[in-house]
Amino acid sequence: MTLASTSTHRDVTDTGGRAPAGWLGSRFPTQVRVLTSRAIRAELSDRRVVVIRMLQPIVFLLVLSQVFGSMVDRSILPAGISYLDYLLPAILVTSGVSSAAGAGAVFSRDMENGMMTRLRSLPISMSSLLVARGLADLARTAAQLVVLVGASVAFSGFAPAGGVLGVACAVGLAALVTWSLIWVFLALAAWLRSMEAVQGISAMVTFPLMFASSAFAPLDGLPAWLRAVAVVNPLTYAVDASRALALGLPAGREVAAALAASLAVTVLAACAAVRGLRRPPVR
Repeated sequence: MTLASTSTHRDVTDTGGRAPAGWLGSRFPTQVRVLTSRAIRAELSDRRVVVIRMLQPIVFLLVLSQVFGSMVDRSILPAGISYLDYLLPAILVTSGVSSAAGAGAVFSRDMENGMMTRLRSLPISMSSLLVARGLADLARTAAQLVVLVGASVAFSGFAPAGGVLGVACAVGLAALVTWSLIWVFLALAAWLRSMEAVQGISAMVTFPLMFASSAFAPLDGLPAWLRAVAVVNPLTYAVDASRALALGLPAGREVAAALAASLAVTVLAACAAVRGLRRPPVR
């Protein structure tokens, strides 16, 4: 059942089968709920894709733990911390970066294939389309993170000092960072309106963000030029905060910095996304 039919059925029923005068559509929360449900159903329509997406972070963790784990100098790791325990909190954050980039690509595809044009004809807020797309991708990311942590505990012996609470807080922080990055890529999609352009920029941005950070090795182990880049990379602070929470390390300043940066990015990117989407469709 579509957004329009859901709202019309409820309102028309209340007025004896006639649409009330001046009816302007359903309320914003209803729009977000219905559109989010539509996006999630689309995500779950192909079970093969669902399985592949759930496995991606696990494969990424296994490959990187073997590649970098054999090269990293263990003396620069925190005392008593295995490389897997050191790496997994970072994968929580970097997985969110990849998911956020995917959100922009999917949204730009909807703009190209005519779906957004059809939705514009309904009495709904343009902002609800963005919020719904973001919530659907955030739900997918949260599922990926939970599966990643569960598989690591079950099969790799992941047992960080922060315990269940610390890992849960790290997952929550990663989800918040992902939410802010989703808005960045939704803004790109709203302005560029080309899936190829969004994918190209995503590839150009995400890899430097992930690898020029503290995600895979401590800053002390990086070359001087790369360390300088990592210090100003906002993803470094998100990774450090997630790692501190999971490993039971002091995390006050890192968490505060990650939360402040995520909030600022969300507000700015959301404003840009809404403004870009409100432009007339490209013909």
